[in-house]
Amino acid sequence: MLQSLIVDDEIQQYVLDVSLREDDIARELRLATLQLFERGMLAPPGQGQLLGFLVGLMSATTVVEVGVFTGYSTMAMARAVPAHGRVIACDVSAEWADIGRPFWARAGVADRIQLELGPAADTLDALLADGAAGTVDFAFIDADKENYAVYFNRCLELLRPGGLVVLDNVLWSGKVARQDISDPETDSLRALNSALHADERIELSMLPVFDGLTLAYKR
Repeated sequence: MLQSLIVDDEIQQYVLDVSLREDDIARELRLATLQLFERGMLAPPGQGQLLGFLVGLMSATTVVEVGVFTGYSTMAMARAVPAHGRVIACDVSAEWADIGRPFWARAGVADRIQLELGPAADTLDALLADGAAGTVDFAFIDADKENYAVYFNRCLELLRPGGLVVLDNVLWSGKVARQDISDPETDSLRALNSALHADERIELSMLPVFDGLTLAYKR
């Protein structure tokens, strides 16, 4: 059974020192995002690096991201796709995405990012209506938790067999494991976690890293 390794600050810093490869552009975008009131939505730098690693490992050319914020993880994944690849990035806020745009350009990946503004479910439905089912290699979901199940099912339709969906925040600060806690976001994530465990369309692993990541591989 996979167990979480609880580390102190010294060990955590060591891990970052010997594994994190965050360049100046990514660091500057992260620091700019940390100035925002909503900075808690920023993916940790190690998570951004992991997403880019997974995209590259799969030789993905088409990526769907649900939830962009300022585009830190968007940029990490766009850097990992080939020059002809694309990241279809779904969000409702042009204001936040506009913070990331100059950094995407500096990183040389602005032309690989297709920003779709509006409700993500509508964007995913439009992709399916356009015949994109089975054409996506990788999807990352990090948006409003109450709609995670909708996003997951749409993304699974879009994925090719062997494609991967990564869902963020599936542990939700540990609240999903506490039955005495009930609120719309926690309840939605708890129900989704149980549904994914029973879903025969996928192989999955829930990783107790960051705020919990589920990797779901489409059969």
